[in-house]
Amino acid sequence: MVAEPAQRDRDLGRSPRDGARALDPIVAAGREIAAASTLGDALAALTQGAAAATRADVVVARVRRPGDGRLAARGVSGSSAALAAELEGSLLEAADVPENEVASRHELPAPVVTAAQRAGATAVLLVPVRHGNDPVATLELLRARRDFDEEERLAARLATAQLALTVQAFEERTERTLLDRGRALEILGDALSAGEEQNEAGARLTRIAALATGASAALLWLADDRGPVWVASHGAVDPSAELETLVQAVLGDRETVRLDRSPVGDESLATVRLGEPPLGVLQLVFPSDALPDEGELARLATLGVRAAQSLRAGERARALALELDRTRSLLGVLGQAIAQLSLTHTVETAVAHVAELLGVNRVAVYLREGNRLETAAERGVTGPHAAVAERLLHLALGAYRARGVIAIGNPRSERGLASVTDALAEAEIETILAVPLHSQDEVVGLLVAYPPRGRAVLPGEASMLPALAAQLAVAVQNARLHERTKRLGSELEQALVSERRAARQLRALSAISGSFVEHLSLERTLEAVAQTVVDSFDVDAAAVRMVDPRRGELVTRAVHVAPGAPAEPLRALLSRPQPLAAAPLDISPVSEAAVLDAETAERLGGATELLAPFLAKGSTAAVVPVSTKTELLATLTLLSLDPERPITQEIAEAARPVAAQTALAIDNARLYQQQKEFADTMTRTLQPEAEPRLAGFELGHVYESSARVEMGGDIYDFLVLDDDRLAVVLGDVTGHGIEATADMAMAKFVFRTLAREHPEPSDFLARANDIFVGEIELGRFITMTYLLVDLRTADIVSASAGHPPPRLVQPSGSVHPVVASGLALGVDPDQVYDETATVLEPGSSVVLYTDGVVEARCDGDLYGTERLDGVLSARRDLAAGALASAVVEDCRGFGGGDLSDDCAVVVVKRLR
Repeated sequence: MVAEPAQRDRDLGRSPRDGARALDPIVAAGREIAAASTLGDALAALTQGAAAATRADVVVARVRRPGDGRLAARGVSGSSAALAAELEGSLLEAADVPENEVASRHELPAPVVTAAQRAGATAVLLVPVRHGNDPVATLELLRARRDFDEEERLAARLATAQLALTVQAFEERTERTLLDRGRALEILGDALSAGEEQNEAGARLTRIAALATGASAALLWLADDRGPVWVASHGAVDPSAELETLVQAVLGDRETVRLDRSPVGDESLATVRLGEPPLGVLQLVFPSDALPDEGELARLATLGVRAAQSLRAGERARALALELDRTRSLLGVLGQAIAQLSLTHTVETAVAHVAELLGVNRVAVYLREGNRLETAAERGVTGPHAAVAERLLHLALGAYRARGVIAIGNPRSERGLASVTDALAEAEIETILAVPLHSQDEVVGLLVAYPPRGRAVLPGEASMLPALAAQLAVAVQNARLHERTKRLGSELEQALVSERRAARQLRALSAISGSFVEHLSLERTLEAVAQTVVDSFDVDAAAVRMVDPRRGELVTRAVHVAPGAPAEPLRALLSRPQPLAAAPLDISPVSEAAVLDAETAERLGGATELLAPFLAKGSTAAVVPVSTKTELLATLTLLSLDPERPITQEIAEAARPVAAQTALAIDNARLYQQQKEFADTMTRTLQPEAEPRLAGFELGHVYESSARVEMGGDIYDFLVLDDDRLAVVLGDVTGHGIEATADMAMAKFVFRTLAREHPEPSDFLARANDIFVGEIELGRFITMTYLLVDLRTADIVSASAGHPPPRLVQPSGSVHPVVASGLALGVDPDQVYDETATVLEPGSSVVLYTDGVVEARCDGDLYGTERLDGVLSARRDLAAGALASAVVEDCRGFGGGDLSDDCAVVVVKRLR
């Protein structure tokens, strides 16, 4: 027979496992087996009960076939109807049946392993049934989860015992002897041992006993300290006092079976003593003409022994089931408390389990909060019961501290509770069963049950409650600690979120400000803005579009794409300009950040329309205005392709400070650009307008200003004198700004004025020094190198006023300084300057430079004369102008792309 799990559960009335006794399905199966008319129906009921009790996915009951002795599957309960149908009727060789219970797959017969594979089962349990050495049946359990635990194995063994008795009963059902009925009674006894209630067992026993013996009625009496107690009867008979007197007589002597005339009618009465010492008696009423003979009386004695064994086994099973229930309740409280780690859930679960465990309707758990005891959970308790609990806890910590469980049968007469008599009456408390909740050396609360009057405390309850209370106290403390930790964790998480948000904005603002301060470049600043937004807000791409009022568009100036995102498509998408008339936000400077949807993006058109297909598929985008108080300067577009990382209005608003910093950077950059252009224009006016044409020589020069806005102080000039000599001057004025520019203009005027009248280097510098001492501001000075080249002989004479010495580059690649000493101009009058003379050979060059070249820095390292000489040597074959440019470019590259100071280089090269 095949049974579906859902139908099986409905048939058995099975509730979720945590609320039902594990052995209930076995009990229910025993009832159905007893009522079954065929072996197939009985095995179907048995496999259904076994599956429910053990939580197996598939249960197979195999029975020995007549003739060949092989075991055939006659009962299958499975989660799959197709699999159950496939297993139904499958065979197992008798020789392959293991001797004992097996749970290891490599010890199982091949057909069972195949069935497990078909069911996808990892846990398998096979329990054999043997008669002597011959296997007569097997029960096989399969499931896809963890292995079967000991409680489930016990249920499987009980089910297997039912299987053995069921097979035996149906094999011998055709025989109508009293012994056959005794075997039927054994089946009933095993069902009782699985936990059937005593009254139900007695009713079944009297009914079967009457049918088995042909008696017209039957009564069951059980022995008690106060005398026999009538339990059940079958047929038209009442448990009269006369019958009870006869039962007492049988219990008092040692006669196993006694025949008497019925004291209440014309019938005969057979009283059967049940076991030794007697558990009770079974009384059978017979017609006077149908008395049992001696053989039948002997069989009745056997029936009494078996009935007593079955009833005692049932009593032991019920005690075991009760203990299992209590243990399961205890584990249930702990398991649910540990799983939930919720104080409310823990105490509510404890109240529910204790109420069920004790069979009472009124239970409460009280917890200490400071110096007070507060109700944490209750069931069925009303009125001022908390005041009673407060007094109970006081007694538990004082006068009653030696008691494990405080059991009070009549609280209103208890001296220790005299102060709460009114509260006892108002709360209608009739009986008290209380136990303190101890956690280590601390009492954290009180567990109290309020049974009805007359409810005695059983020994098992008294021993179980302290253990339950101890575990509950630990669970309460754990739950309190967890909730406190969770609350602190939540507060910490909120603080961290706020801190991370603030830190993210600060990093973004710092990165933008730092970029502008470091590079003084609008383009680099905008690139830093785009990258900072992507990194700080975890988006896939960001773009900065600036307003171009002449074109009426927002023109993309910077795009950054996160690593891993499709860079080329996103760059192409975000590089498109957006018409100002179709901007996704109000053009006014006070416009809010806008989170786009597909419909809005499509309606606006332009570059924004290209986002619509992405937004329709779950991507998100936002546009943040970049503006001053009076002017919209740009927009910042954020794009996230991942629906799990959406750009919300909150994120868009969080980007507003970044946009404000960007606006400041753009405004400053525009101002800087204007000032830089002015400074560069002023500087260019002070540089030579044209290079002279020199026979046999090349003259090259390069001037590069730093990224600073202020005008620098580098000045150089050259002049061909009437006697075919070339005068070259290169100087560096201290400071920057307007004062430095004025000093540069004066230096150029002095050079142009004095060089013709005082062409010799030492004389020129001495005369220039006298002028500067009287003209420039105190504390300011000028360093200068003056070089005089004879264009006919290639003789060179130089002098220096505190300036870096020129470099003489030979055709061989060697580089030497042209050293001449002297004080900077404008410091002290009446100075004398040394001269140094040399010859410029064919292919050689002389290089003049300002200190901005050799003092360039990278991570604290100076560019220095060694690097300068290396470049001059390596590039010595270049033309004069190209060599000057090579020096400045190498210096720029060393500094990371920017010049930290102005650089001027002049090269005079003699051709070959």
